[in-house]
Formats: sequence, C-alpha cells, structure tokens
Amino acid sequence: MFSLLFGVALTQIAEDRRRAMLGWLSTLAEAMVGIVGFAMKLAPLAVFCLIFTVTSKFGLSLLSKLSFYLGLVVAGYLVQLFLFYPLVLRLLVRTPPLAFLRKCVPIMATAFSTSSSNATLPTSLRVTKESLGVRPGVAGFVLPLGATINMNGTALFEGAVVLFVAQVFGVQLEIGEQIMVVLLAVISAVGAAGVPGGSLPLLMTIMAQVGVPPDGIAIILGVDRLLDMGRTVVNVMGDVVAAAFVERCEVAADGAASRP
Repeated sequence: MFSLLFGVALTQIAEDRRRAMLGWLSTLAEAMVGIVGFAMKLAPLAVFCLIFTVTSKFGLSLLSKLSFYLGLVVAGYLVQLFLFYPLVLRLLVRTPPLAFLRKCVPIMATAFSTSSSNATLPTSLRVTKESLGVRPGVAGFVLPLGATINMNGTALFEGAVVLFVAQVFGVQLEIGEQIMVVLLAVISAVGAAGVPGGSLPLLMTIMAQVGVPPDGIAIILGVDRLLDMGRTVVNVMGDVVAAAFVERCEVAADGAASRP
C-alpha cells in the first residue's frame, strides 16, 4: 500500500526530482540483490551445518518423516494447481481449464526453474497478454501486485512446515493454535519476498509465536529448494488466474456500460 501511494505521489512532483528518486531506488534495489547474493554464497555451507546438527540429534529415522512431509506438500501443490485453479477457471472465468493451462506452460516452466515470482514476471506479462488475451492495463496491474502479495502456495507451505516441525519436536498444538498458524501463514505470505527462500525468515517468526523451536527449520532446508520451485509455480499461476478473472469482470462492466 505504501509503495502504491508513494508511486502515485512521485507522479505529482517535478520530473527532474522524480528521475533522481527513481535512480536512487534502482541503486537501492541493486544493492539489496547484492546482499542476497552474499547470503546465497554462504547458504550451502550454512545449510549443511544446520542439517548435520539436526540429523545428529534425531538420527536417520528423520529421513522417512521428511519424505512423508515432502510428498504431502507436493500433493497439496498439485491439488491447488490442477483441481482448485481449474475449478475457478470453469466457474468464475468461464474458460476451458485445459486450454488455459496449456497456454501457461512457459510461465510454469520459468517459475519452476527460477523459484522466483519476480523473475517470472516478464514471462507472465508476455504470455498473459499475447496468449491469454488479457489487456495490457489489467495484466500490468494485477500481475506485479500479485507477485508481491498473492502468495497462496507459500501460505500452504508455511502451515505444513510449522505442523511438521511441531510433530518432530513433540510440540502439541491445540485447535486454536493451529487456526492461528493458518492465519499467520496467510498474513506472512503477503509480506514474503518474491525471491528464492523469501518466506523462510517470516516462517521462523510464525514458529516462535506458537512455541515451535525456530531452529527446527533446519530439518526442511535440505529439500526446500524442490518445494520452493513448486510453490513458485502455484504462486504465479494464482496471479495469472486472478488476472483472467479481473479481465472477465472488466469486459462485463464495459459491456454493461455501453448498453443504453
């Protein structure tokens, strides 16, 4: 919301000052990418140390539990991608789901390979406008906004992680605490960065709120790359489906306005 208001305010000031601010913001963005690069270089060694500590504590039996967790989360992704989204496309967008998903294959391939909603955004914009017939004004507003706040795959992942780690450490979560986990997962997903592993810092905060040891996140870091690829596909496809729905609503509103 702040970014939207700030962008609107920039359009009201002098052009020279607007360009100076945009240049400063671009430099800041590049610096943040550099900081992420430092963390990514350290990540292989850091993840190895975390996994070694956890495995030495719980033993190799942890691997069977981790395999079950991996399969369960992937199954959740598949249900959302091939059951829930087609249902929305059929009932709300009124378009054939199979043809729609077939046109979105470049988007899903890019999201799967990059694990980044932001990196997939150019492909999403191009395919949505050229192949799906969504107007540039709608796609240009819905998709960048969705890449920032519409992280439904991330919300699903965070809830599953908290419950899984709680079971590993023997932490009993009451129904009220589980409901709170779901609500916190949805809220934190809105604030997650659209970069690989962007939801992990927020996830540790959720774990701490319900009494689950935050360092238990080390258990899932070894397989998180695979899950990150899958949840990025779910996130990005949610944005595309939302853009198609908004386009249909806009067309219907334009048609109603043109009738006498």
